[in-house]
Amino acid sequence: MSEKIVQTAGRTALGEFAPEFAHFNDDVLFGENWNNQDIDVKTRSMITVVALMSSGITDSSLVYHLQNAKNHGVTQKEIAAIITHVAFYVGWPKGWAVFNLAKEVWNEKVEELLEKERYQNTIFFPIGAPNDGFAQYFVGQSYLAPISTKQAGIYNVTFEPGCRNNWHIHHADKGGGQILVCVGGRGYYQEWGKEAIEMNPGDCINIPVDVKHWHGAAADSWFSHLAIEVPGEKVSNEWLEAVEDEQYQILK
Repeated sequence: MSEKIVQTAGRTALGEFAPEFAHFNDDVLFGENWNNQDIDVKTRSMITVVALMSSGITDSSLVYHLQNAKNHGVTQKEIAAIITHVAFYVGWPKGWAVFNLAKEVWNEKVEELLEKERYQNTIFFPIGAPNDGFAQYFVGQSYLAPISTKQAGIYNVTFEPGCRNNWHIHHADKGGGQILVCVGGRGYYQEWGKEAIEMNPGDCINIPVDVKHWHGAAADSWFSHLAIEVPGEKVSNEWLEAVEDEQYQILK
């Protein structure tokens, strides 16, 4: 059985402005239709490219579906043959326009994006947007997706391979702390003065207040965890120094 297709673009772009459209896009078009097993996902990807090309659509939606087709096994020779064949029926200029986009995709210039798409298909929660607000406290690229902002804050934090946050401490006068639940990939959690703990999907870490620690991805794996903020009084985070490369690189 192929990996489950997960889509969050609708809610990311239109979740507040047009929630019903976002629902149809993420949950019905992709969540149900793209996961229907009557047509394999490679064939479905090729059909989608043909449909968009036939309609004259050459914007970011076609780029996404070209990337998706490559991600699901469509080769450079196959996409060239598809575009050539369809151009005879829908117009030569459309063929030229799509070839210009396909060359970029199959020339590996979007390989990093494709890796992100592949990883997203392995986890239930959305990767979210680049974690720019906290970028200064991370080594490497991380992403943040709010899951709940009521009662208790719950965020899916995703780390690209090799990415980790700085040493930091959660403070609170009462309550507070954090709970990490790994939902994808492989990573590490480490407290100051202790051995690092490997985290895999399903693993849970309870982080008390006033404990210096860091967490992040293994060098060869993406990593996602839910960060659950334990409610408390006068809660704050103290960000400290980065994890030294020598210390990180000894982790397998």
